[in-house]
Amino acid sequence: MEQRPVKIFTTSNVPRLRYIAEIILGDILGLKWEVITDKRKLGKSPVINYSEGNIKGTFKIRPVELLFERGVESKEITITEWKGLPVFFQTSSDSDLPFDIFAASFFLVSRYEEYLDCDRDEYGRFRASCSITFKHQFLDIPVIDLWAKEFARNLVKRFQTLAFKRNDYSTILTVDVDEPFAYIGKNLLNNIGGLIHDITKKTGHAGERYGCLALGDKDPYEVFDYLLENIEYNNSNAIFFFSVGDQSEYDRNPSWKNEKYRKLIKTISDKYITGIHPSFHAAEDSSLVMTEVSRLRSVLNQDIHHSRLHYLRLMLPSSYRYIHNAGISEDYSMGYPDEPGFRAGIARPFFFYDVVEDQQTTLKVIPFQIMDVTLSQYKKLDPLISKKLILKMIGEVRKAGGVFVSIWHNTSLLDNHECDGWREVFEFTLGQQIP
Repeated sequence: MEQRPVKIFTTSNVPRLRYIAEIILGDILGLKWEVITDKRKLGKSPVINYSEGNIKGTFKIRPVELLFERGVESKEITITEWKGLPVFFQTSSDSDLPFDIFAASFFLVSRYEEYLDCDRDEYGRFRASCSITFKHQFLDIPVIDLWAKEFARNLVKRFQTLAFKRNDYSTILTVDVDEPFAYIGKNLLNNIGGLIHDITKKTGHAGERYGCLALGDKDPYEVFDYLLENIEYNNSNAIFFFSVGDQSEYDRNPSWKNEKYRKLIKTISDKYITGIHPSFHAAEDSSLVMTEVSRLRSVLNQDIHHSRLHYLRLMLPSSYRYIHNAGISEDYSMGYPDEPGFRAGIARPFFFYDVVEDQQTTLKVIPFQIMDVTLSQYKKLDPLISKKLILKMIGEVRKAGGVFVSIWHNTSLLDNHECDGWREVFEFTLGQQIP
């Protein structure tokens, strides 16, 4: 017999509640549900009473005001513990949960705190250290997934006919191609200046630069054969993101018209999903996003549906609005450049909710947990410690039945002594992430 839908009784059928109910009850627990504001329509279904009043035989969660509000305002957050997990938005003693799981989950997954004033870094990015998950030391767990599992255990005690779905762990390896070539595709002045610098500073790269540009030698940043060989060997799901913006202080990709670069993009797109890597300034410029998506579309002669912002310059809500308006349906920018972990508190894809407009969009957000340069440059970790941290992250995602997503750059995996340890970390990650 088909399971009856869970009914959520509340005083107002608001979009924020519908959004987070679908994530927790639908996506994570696999339940059918509906919001009811008329007690006469509760029937014989399992009922979650999300209101101030009491209804006999229901599972009660006394709500805080967040989901019934509009706009954004500062919230006082107090962290306590429940079932060994950090929780906030505490409720009253007559509630069957000690906190409002819907409001707390919405606060994290919508990135509500990123709409508030905060101390941003030199690139205008929201710092991990400003987040409540970092401040209270639970950035390293997918707390929403873990709350949902405990919530399910409590629900089934009240409604024993409930059956929850099993979430299967999966992985996606992603590669940002910020700078595919060290020398090829750079303008003449840059290469002349670079050659003079190599000679005068005795960097040892003068012969390499000359051989690459004049003799057709392989560019040292061209390690795509190595990348593809390891991805194919491990049968990994992979997505490559290419930059096609104009060169700038922060954007060092070749021109999108460069024939060798176009050939590289096409070659990889024949095997793997290929997405746009919007340039540094595109994060706050809708016209640049449109232009760059159009360029990549012309290179591949196909629509572009996947993106990740260069420098992870995610400005909410504008960056996601610009990406979505350009036809992107999936974005992979949700994570911190300076810390590994779960920026949105969750280990699975979710749809972006525009808190200012108070509506769910059709832009799917796929969070990542690990990035190579976070470990090597921001955290200054050695390869051995990095492998241990990656293993912990994989374990957390696996336990949640989520999606483990890592970011790599071709420039972190060069064929030289400096990158030997990081190639080992890359290969270790590919081997460990297999379901």
